Amino acid sequence: MKNNKQTGFTLYELLITVLIVGVILALGIPNLRQFTQNSRMTSAANDLNSAFHLARSEASRAKATITICASVNSMLPEANCGGTWDQGYIVFVDAPAGAGDIARTDLANETILRAYPQSPEGVMMAVANDATYFSYAPTGLGRGFGGQPPVSQIVMCDARGNVTAAGGNSAARLLTATPLGRAFILRDKQLITDALTAMSKSCP
Repeated sequence: MKNNKQTGFTLYELLITVLIVGVILALGIPNLRQFTQNSRMTSAANDLNSAFHLARSEASRAKATITICASVNSMLPEANCGGTWDQGYIVFVDAPAGAGDIARTDLANETILRAYPQSPEGVMMAVANDATYFSYAPTGLGRGFGGQPPVSQIVMCDARGNVTAAGGNSAARLLTATPLGRAFILRDKQLITDALTAMSKSCP
């Protein structure tokens, strides 16, 4: 009689394959989630930092008042100040008719230089004094308006909070803006803790 050759997996081979796949998934999924969280945090921090640098350089170049403000409708042509930073923000020419009043009162002339959408999913922001703007004078230096405090510090975090992440830095980010208008991002865990304490806020 002619023997037919059979092909396929044995139960033992199948179990080994399932075990290997399970180990890979157990190790890989948490790392992938952390990678995604870090990417979102980096994107949010870089966008906010670039907005300050753009506003400062444009104020000096154009000799005009340039304002960054939180905006609930940042991606619309009629975008204006109002809302919270995690809802979006705009960088715009705050003049001439507006005369630096932290609002787009003259849409035709107060041009939006750049608009930013709402924060990436899972990214939250704690803002010192609940400030909603930072404005640059034509000199490129920071300026206040009507007794309203400008942004000095913004802590960005996700569900992890202010914990030590890969590389020994915090998973959270701290944007600091000096009165002179210089902005920079910090990842030191203690500095972020001190900032949150001074704000009397938590993140998340």
